[in-house]
Amino acid sequence: MEEIADTFDSAFTKAVDLGNRLAGKDKEADLWDIADGLLAGAVQYWLYSRQPCGDARCEDCLPLSTAQARLAELQRLISQVAAESEYFHAPTDANAGRA
Repeated sequence: MEEIADTFDSAFTKAVDLGNRLAGKDKEADLWDIADGLLAGAVQYWLYSRQPCGDARCEDCLPLSTAQARLAELQRLISQVAAESEYFHAPTDANAGRA
């Protein structure tokens, strides 16, 4: 289980580092464009890694055996990861309380 956490943490850290390097190389770069590109690449890789094996009876692949099922799982995972992020709520959010 620790090996899985190490792999996840390493991939997460390298993606953040890549975004920071890209932004650091070009001070004129739009951070949103960099982030959108990183997200598009991550989604592409995630979808590639979740392709069913082709055996219609494979129980491991069954939960992700359709494009709609993969999209639903991807959306669930994105919601979870976003909600757990320290950046999910920002003090500048339109609905943030002001005292």
